[in-house]
Amino acid sequence: MSVIYNRVALIGLGLIAGSMALAMRRAGLAGEIVGTARSADTRKVAAEIGLVDRVTDTAVEAVKGADLVVLAVPVGAMGDVAAEIGPHLAPGATVTDVGSVKRAVIDAVAPHIPEGVHFIPAHPLAGTEHSGPRSGFAELFDNRWCLVVPVEGTDTAATERLEALWQGMGANVDVMDADHHDLVLAVTSHVPHLIAYTMVGVADDLRRVTDSEVIKYSAAGFRDFTRIAASDPTMWRDVFLNNKEATLEILGRFTEELFALQRAIRTGEGDHLFDYFTRTRAIRRGIIQAGQDTDAPDFGRGVKKKEA
Repeated sequence: MSVIYNRVALIGLGLIAGSMALAMRRAGLAGEIVGTARSADTRKVAAEIGLVDRVTDTAVEAVKGADLVVLAVPVGAMGDVAAEIGPHLAPGATVTDVGSVKRAVIDAVAPHIPEGVHFIPAHPLAGTEHSGPRSGFAELFDNRWCLVVPVEGTDTAATERLEALWQGMGANVDVMDADHHDLVLAVTSHVPHLIAYTMVGVADDLRRVTDSEVIKYSAAGFRDFTRIAASDPTMWRDVFLNNKEATLEILGRFTEELFALQRAIRTGEGDHLFDYFTRTRAIRRGIIQAGQDTDAPDFGRGVKKKEA
């Protein structure tokens, strides 16, 4: 592929930004990739491993002359970063983000974007439980979805250019309204994470089950909960505080379903449980058919071990 942006500035150098840098380099999508992070240690590691072409000490330095600026910091920090870089953005540049909440990010960032600069929020639906500048890999976005969420009046050509970048990094792209995005993500990501955190917390509270037993005898269900619950705590704190309405709506629905299952178990309604589990099983099959997971035994864990 050819170069889409001459200079890309990555603000934040964790899993997503690092993977973007490697994916852009893999496909030759950027002329120069500049990066910065708040932590001096992160900047040092990024420079040592050559994650980006140039590491700067400040966000203001990073965005100078950039035609794409990516905000890859926790959702709660995006407004402050936007205020800091706003006066230094190049005319005609595009500012985007990778946060998993969109309405709160738009409200926080948009007021600081000057006239003549395009603000196009986005959210790649990809990740692992790992964080930091060493955690990225070029294949992270391959066949995953990136949701692009243009604000009203966004330039069509600027949106198409950003979409082309994500496609060049291996992602499938869809366009979505901010409020609908936040509701969809509450269902598919935010509430499942909250449940995982809760379940791991419950295990920690059950003093009749020792820590060593929880670790030694973890069946696949609990083991997958612990993987999700190992995600970055700052990021997830900000997600829940900034997607409060949708998260609480879906959590309320989850609570109703849970009470109905409790009742079915208590009263021995086997048919109800069987029908419920049959319906939910079909969703798993749909995810596999859409190419968003593997039907390999043990969720493909054995395959991944052999490749490592």
